[in-house]
Amino acid sequence: MFLDAVFFLAGAVLDLLWWAVMLAVIVQLLVQFNVLDTRNRIVWAIADFLYRVTEPLFSRVRRMLPNFGAIDLSPLAVLLLITAAGMLLGALRNYLLRAGLYF
Repeated sequence: MFLDAVFFLAGAVLDLLWWAVMLAVIVQLLVQFNVLDTRNRIVWAIADFLYRVTEPLFSRVRRMLPNFGAIDLSPLAVLLLITAAGMLLGALRNYLLRAGLYF
């Protein structure tokens, strides 16, 4: 029962983080192409929130990736890592179920 809650919360956090990365990339692109104006207070607040949530992950991944100039592949790498973490979480849950350690 307790492990159900732990696996659910871990999966929910990974899902929310995945969507935050996607929204951050979309908002950054729209701001760069002047579709969204950051002088608008609501747009600025949303963009700032997404930046603060995703930038710690992006900066860690950027340090490991080679420099591709103007192309930033860190969001793609973060999305792949989040997906891999979700798959590992599912595999761990299945392993615990099969081993009889989790009901």
